[in-house]
Amino acid sequence: MRLLNALAGGFAGAIALNLLHETVRKLDTKAPRIDLLGEEALNETLNSFNAEPLTGNSLYLATLTGDVISNGLYYSLIGLGKEKNLWLKGASLGVAAGFGAIEIPKTVGLNDEPVTKTNRTKILTIAWYLIGGLVAAAVIDKLQKTNKLL
Repeated sequence: MRLLNALAGGFAGAIALNLLHETVRKLDTKAPRIDLLGEEALNETLNSFNAEPLTGNSLYLATLTGDVISNGLYYSLIGLGKEKNLWLKGASLGVAAGFGAIEIPKTVGLNDEPVTKTNRTKILTIAWYLIGGLVAAAVIDKLQKTNKLL
């Protein structure tokens, strides 16, 4: 049950991250565009396998699905190991993911501008991943304390 709690919390954090990103990017033209980074990464991966690149809604949905799955599994790590320090683990993994979102793209040949355009963009990127980590920690904490799975 502990693994299920970790997975439930991890996916809750990933969904919170994506809801925040999708909402703010529609309201603020200067918001981080993590979606564009994901779309570029997906099409670069497809290209490396000589597959046709995706476009339009297919590209958007495939990227969003991959983002939720990968972040959900990543945030699930918060619930593994000892039960103490869930909040610290959530904050640490969230901040680490945020810094990774800013630093890794350029090192792997992707355009990092959607997440590094301004200092504000960088701070928001880190903050959103931090929020995802904290949501995951909160859900895992609640599930473990009540000994229930959603």
